[in-house]
Amino acid sequence: MQDLSHVTVAELLKLHSQIGEALRARGVVRSANNPTGDLAEYLFCAAFGWKQAPNSEQGYDATGPDGTRYQIKGRRVHRRNSSRQLSAIRDLSSQHFDVLAGVIFDDDFRVVRAALIPREVVEARSKYIAHTNSHKFILRDDVWSAPDVQDVTAEIAAAMP
Repeated sequence: MQDLSHVTVAELLKLHSQIGEALRARGVVRSANNPTGDLAEYLFCAAFGWKQAPNSEQGYDATGPDGTRYQIKGRRVHRRNSSRQLSAIRDLSSQHFDVLAGVIFDDDFRVVRAALIPREVVEARSKYIAHTNSHKFILRDDVWSAPDVQDVTAEIAAAMP
């Protein structure tokens, strides 16, 4: 690991920008946003051969060879924030996706746990939040013991380039 304590803020921000461009050039991320969500999409698609949906697609992020629609969510937990709450799930009742593919990363973006979660399990364990007009889902450890949830941690970790 490189010691960055002597690097100026301007240089760190420039490096951050260059890292984002390098990840985009390698096809790992598709946006200029926080890389967590893009990395999650990349890993699930690489691991299972799913086709990523266009960025503008509503309600799902990828499609499997059998037509299954996947909403893909990632969360990076770290020493400053250990929350496992995934980003907002919009319009859950419209059934835009069949399965939620969720992954938890650690501080260094290593895969901690990953699962394929049927929409029915997501609906049962989500809470509607009126002020965001979305559902909140927390990827707690007990999710892995819910009916029909598949632990895919090994597959997602192995897909890391």
